[in-house]
Amino acid sequence: QVQLVESGGSLVQAGGSLRLSCVASGRTFSNYAMGWFRQAPGKEREFVATISRNGINTDYTDSVKGRFTISRDNAKNTVYLQMDSLKPEDTARYYCAAKLILSQFTIVRGAFPHWGQGTQVTVSS
Repeated sequence: QVQLVESGGSLVQAGGSLRLSCVASGRTFSNYAMGWFRQAPGKEREFVATISRNGINTDYTDSVKGRFTISRDNAKNTVYLQMDSLKPEDTARYYCAAKLILSQFTIVRGAFPHWGQGTQVTVSS
């Protein structure tokens, strides 16, 4: 079982930046496709970004394209979410997720079985 711990959430003004980190332990990190999701109060959890095992392929939800960047460092067992030009509507609890997958190039947008506890991002207007 892989364990995931997120960090980096904070209160930030609109237009600002944050970098979220998610450290994995317990299994070989490079065998997992990784994703970031978020859930705002009263809303369903939604997909934000995903990255393949080798970091080459990524995908984003439309609302964050051009503002957020997902990356990973397999040597550090860590996936990142760089968030720039933050908006109040980005306010949510952000979760990282992992899925064991065979291909190094495949990206996954759903059906992640492993989740962290989340980190809160609040963007003030």
